[in-house]
Amino acid sequence: MPKTDETKREQYLEITEDLIREMKYGTVTLIVQDGRVIQIEKTDKIRLKS
Repeated sequence: MPKTDETKREQYLEITEDLIREMKYGTVTLIVQDGRVIQIEKTDKIRLKS
């Protein structure tokens, strides 16, 4: 694997880990096309107490 692909992979993992760490409830979705991540989506949820 070329170094640039490895660098991108590390960046995507770091971004994904950061999003997960800062979120209490929600989802992180990786959009993949042709075996490559093309988009990262984050959805936060807010839990309301009854």
